[in-house]
Amino acid sequence: MRLLSFLTACSLVAVSLQQNVDSYVQSETPIAKAGVLANIGPNGSKASGVASGIVIASPSTTNPDYFFTWTRDSSLVFKTLIDQYVSGQDTSLLGQIDNFVTAEGRLQQVSNPSGTIDTGGLGEPKFNVDESAFTGAWGRPQRDGPALRATAMIAFANHLLSQNNATFVTQTLWPVIENDLNYVQNNWNQSTFDLWEEINSSSFFTTAVQHRSLREGAALATAIGQTGVVSGYNTQADTLLCFLQSYWNPSGSYITANTGGGRVGIDANTVLASIHTYDVDAGCETTTFQPCSDKALANHKVYVDAFRGIYNINTGLGSGTAAATGRYPEDVYQGGNPWYLATFAAAEQLYLSLHTWSIAGSLQVTSLSQPFFAQFDSSIVPGTYASSTSTFSTLTSAIRSYADGFVALNAKFTPSNGGLAEQFSKQDGTPVSAVDLTWSYASALTAFQARAGVVSPTWGAQGLTAPATCSPSGSGTGATVAVTFTVDATTVLGENIYIAGSVDALQNWSPDTALILSPANYPIWSITVNVPASTSVQYKYLRKNGSGTVTWESDPNNSFITPSSGATATHDTWR
Repeated sequence: MRLLSFLTACSLVAVSLQQNVDSYVQSETPIAKAGVLANIGPNGSKASGVASGIVIASPSTTNPDYFFTWTRDSSLVFKTLIDQYVSGQDTSLLGQIDNFVTAEGRLQQVSNPSGTIDTGGLGEPKFNVDESAFTGAWGRPQRDGPALRATAMIAFANHLLSQNNATFVTQTLWPVIENDLNYVQNNWNQSTFDLWEEINSSSFFTTAVQHRSLREGAALATAIGQTGVVSGYNTQADTLLCFLQSYWNPSGSYITANTGGGRVGIDANTVLASIHTYDVDAGCETTTFQPCSDKALANHKVYVDAFRGIYNINTGLGSGTAAATGRYPEDVYQGGNPWYLATFAAAEQLYLSLHTWSIAGSLQVTSLSQPFFAQFDSSIVPGTYASSTSTFSTLTSAIRSYADGFVALNAKFTPSNGGLAEQFSKQDGTPVSAVDLTWSYASALTAFQARAGVVSPTWGAQGLTAPATCSPSGSGTGATVAVTFTVDATTVLGENIYIAGSVDALQNWSPDTALILSPANYPIWSITVNVPASTSVQYKYLRKNGSGTVTWESDPNNSFITPSSGATATHDTWR
């Protein structure tokens, strides 16, 4: 009798939570949609003086000044709007989409500090709202923008092809898309600042969206007869997919967000990558880290748990209970707070997982994902559970409530007018940083869509397998490239910094023959080494003192893929 009463009480709590979230979704959806449109020029109510089709990150002009347009943010926002248009939810958006296409085509041609369209300028992260170049100091290049812009426009192009409008696709969209895809194809294996604009290395989010863009770009090119680019796009997509696997940290059961930077690597970057590369036809495949894959679910648990003990507003929210999440646990920007878009993303990954399990008619628990599922059923064991089983019903019901819990937290800390800032205070939930962040509004819309089971069309992720070796042009040619390895490391008298790694040129991990770096620009240590071209390389730094004691830096290994020619550099921090 007591057990029955307990289960009844739990059921009532879940119903109350669902009703509260239902109410928030209903009231916030039109506010979020209006918030997005208000930040788009030339007619947005908060975008005065902004060029047509340009998206401002926020109307905030001081502390912080976000009155600029970022390629990444704009592309993610317009992918949301394009999805609403092509699904028939809002056909009035066509004019906005046309303006976006025209504006982005113009921006591609603007010379900027990253270069021209032919010399790397597509990696420029942000521009002034009048479409002129921003020339101040910044974390550049950022190589996710072209991939995300291509993905948004490919979604529009695929819809137009289904409506027999190939002319607009080939004459207007394809030239813009091809510029971006060629940039991705030629530059993906160069270092990049991450989506938070802080770490210059390789980034999981960037690699994942670059892979997607080339994969669906090759399919579009085939559909419109641009077959000359298909082989190159597919070859680099295969190598990107191979490289994507290297971000997995098996000892910690999470995805390492960046190959450099000195952090532990737990980051919203990884959750955002999973939801923005979701493919409804790919099921729970691990190779592309689909939301319900065992690696993505294991990563979700590690990511959320990392914030439980560092935000005051998460006090008492234990495992299996939603918690407010931020960018990464070491964050100090604006005080290091939860972000609305990160907390929505935590919910969205789970909603997409539930949708996939519903379609499949089952869910699978592996030894890797078991700790995630054990949050909701401590006795769960690895196995496949059909939708007809009570275990499937119990787990999916609990996970839906868990997902709703993240939305409920955002709802709790959304002001009465529905405005979504960038962050909310880790102490009391008060909105913090830039007001009316366009990406925050867009993240609300995509999370709400996922909750309702409304998802984007497939992009070709189903059945993909990663090559055994990451070698886009073959590694048997003997070609080498010069790599300058740099690391910021403080030492004591008698200590030196060395490097060892996975290839012969880096001594095959031998600490005895590791290469010593130069301290000429201390505390920056550096060395230039000729390593094989087009090759996946892993490496670590180590310290040696006068007595020969060796201390390796902490896991995970640093990793990158060398370019096919020329030279490149890494920029690391000892960890």
